[in-house]
Amino acid sequence: MSSPEQQQWRAQVHAYAEAINAYAARGLKAGWKKAGKQPPEPDCASLAPLALAAVRDANRTGQLDDLKALWPPAHGPFVALLKENGQAICTLCVLGDGTILARIGAPYEQGRVVRIHDRHVEDVPDVAFFGFSPDRRTFAIATPSGVRLTDGWQGPERAFCPWARGNEDLPPEVGALPPWGKPPKPVSLTPFPDSDRVLLVSEDAIFVLSPSGATRLLPTPEQIISHVNWIRTEQPGDEASVTGLSMAHGAVSPDGGLIAVGCQDSQHLVFDRDLACIAEVGPHGEYPHFALFSTDGATIAFNACHFYNGGTIAVPVDLLPGHKSDFYEEVDGITLIEPNARVYAGVSRGDDFILGDANGYLNCVSRQGDVRWRHFIGSTVSAMDISADGKTLVAATYAGFVSIIQLDAGRKQPYQIGTGDHLEVRRWLFWKEEPQPLAW
Repeated sequence: MSSPEQQQWRAQVHAYAEAINAYAARGLKAGWKKAGKQPPEPDCASLAPLALAAVRDANRTGQLDDLKALWPPAHGPFVALLKENGQAICTLCVLGDGTILARIGAPYEQGRVVRIHDRHVEDVPDVAFFGFSPDRRTFAIATPSGVRLTDGWQGPERAFCPWARGNEDLPPEVGALPPWGKPPKPVSLTPFPDSDRVLLVSEDAIFVLSPSGATRLLPTPEQIISHVNWIRTEQPGDEASVTGLSMAHGAVSPDGGLIAVGCQDSQHLVFDRDLACIAEVGPHGEYPHFALFSTDGATIAFNACHFYNGGTIAVPVDLLPGHKSDFYEEVDGITLIEPNARVYAGVSRGDDFILGDANGYLNCVSRQGDVRWRHFIGSTVSAMDISADGKTLVAATYAGFVSIIQLDAGRKQPYQIGTGDHLEVRRWLFWKEEPQPLAW
């Protein structure tokens, strides 16, 4: 039912989206100096509790069809509520039947996995963390003793890879060090499409796990030697088996032949099928932060960040064997495709990379650096996936939102901020203080 408060909310949210989209259009066409002042966000935070109450009521009664038209989603008015409610959603997967898997909770938290069916959400029992191969045929399920690899989601087990002990592949200079006292907490698990191996990225180390053991990719021997020598000098008796990694990330190529990894203290590193490092690529930012292979495997997008900004380069894999370059070094064939974003998540579609950044935007650019479109969700984008047919994009944020977007729909919701004609069909709230997820 319409009310003055509902009408005010709707009018302000729609007016702001229209104004900010017009501002962006002017800036992209004539330059940002000629675009004028950026429109201020409307002051409707006082109406946010009413909007949230309407969302709760629509979920209780099942009357969701008109919810977005009456109470359009927005981000700014809810910022004050995010401190207590927001939470990371660190992994997403669109399954073949159109349902969506989501890992709720940051990697360092216990977390849980849910499956989203249209308007319903169900917990997946006995699964706390998962990953999947580039071809989506193999799934990785974390268990207390290792990683189960299955043929398809919840399919038959094809292999089991024990966790790394943590003290594998240590350089002789540091001698023996104790193993980890407990299993690692994965940041990501990526099965190889061509073998029974899985790439484990954690804040302790990056390993390739197999049924017969683990091989370390990071920290490098030089990093381990430096760290252990520092410990022995500054904090004797407090030795650790690993240095720990900040901003650890990794990706496996579509054919399983290449692995791209990095961390805050490394360059962009690429390993081959035999786990030999074949390339050290100079970042175009201070700290390597993210890596993503193109759908055809011919290009890697590498992001390096500094505060909330960063630079993303596209590197043809043909240039990789034997490649070594320094930070910010200009190299023929390597293209800076996005110069502003700190990237946390991304997907590839055809010739394009869709990159989710720290400011809540999805940025679609080609591997040549052509800007295709931008789409705003709000907060820092934490995870993304795209359906096998390339028509459905799913993006999540550290604010506990999941946005389901129909790409190339030819239209968009009147509340949407962005330059592309893509339609948000559903937004989910996975908030800590809500007893159930809320569909919007």
